[in-house]
Amino acid sequence: MCRNIRTLFNFDPPATDEEIRNASLQFVRKLSGFNKPSRANEAAVNRAVEEVAAVARNLLESLVTDAEPRSREVEVARARARAAERFGTS
Repeated sequence: MCRNIRTLFNFDPPATDEEIRNASLQFVRKLSGFNKPSRANEAAVNRAVEEVAAVARNLLESLVTDAEPRSREVEVARARARAAERFGTS
């Protein structure tokens, strides 16, 4: 599950609210062990996702770096190259 959580800091353009929420959802799913919570737990899981997303947004806005922002396209290409090398795909 957590392999879907991607680095969100220092990209141009910055991470979107949707990207932050998706990473938060994956994190809460991993912690709770629920892929889809029951109705009894749905409110608690949704609240946790929103709280984690708010904290993540705060963190990303607070971090500083002197490094140049990374390009999403370059990072995607690197990930594909690593996957091709690892799994032997073309």
